[in-house]
Amino acid sequence: MRKEDKSVVISQLAETVKEYGHFYLVDTTAMDAAATSELRRKCFKAEIKLVVVKNSLLHKALLSIEDVDYSPLFDTLKGTTSVMFCRTANVPAKLLKEYKDSVPTLKAAYAEQCFYVGANQLEALATIKSKNELIADIVALLQSPAKNLVSALQSGGNTIHGVLKTIGERAN
Repeated sequence: MRKEDKSVVISQLAETVKEYGHFYLVDTTAMDAAATSELRRKCFKAEIKLVVVKNSLLHKALLSIEDVDYSPLFDTLKGTTSVMFCRTANVPAKLLKEYKDSVPTLKAAYAEQCFYVGANQLEALATIKSKNELIADIVALLQSPAKNLVSALQSGGNTIHGVLKTIGERAN
């Protein structure tokens, strides 16, 4: 590969990292062509961009990004590396959990501004809540007291109305 081509690939990788925000480094060497094709289809359906990269080019791309220090991931850039880019942090982890025979293997991940290194981090990554899930939880928590208050007022109003009606009927 020519030097000019390498610089283009490095800049494209850096832009993709910035664009998606979350990425997983995965080892897919033990997968045959059919399994790799199936993984690509599942990634496409889950809106995950799967790219096989050269470790040295990914290393240079990560170094070129000044906003974040990606050095905790550099030791995992050995062997064959596939990168799963996503906008929702836990989607690739849930996809990888479907593979019970430990292929593909998680090397590391950068999700929600945190580094996860090693295959043992897969469970932690799968339980990360997305921004939308957290917002929904907060809205539900905020609505709960208001719903309880409205419910209490409505039930109390029916009781008071019943009491007043009964008193009014007795007075007549």
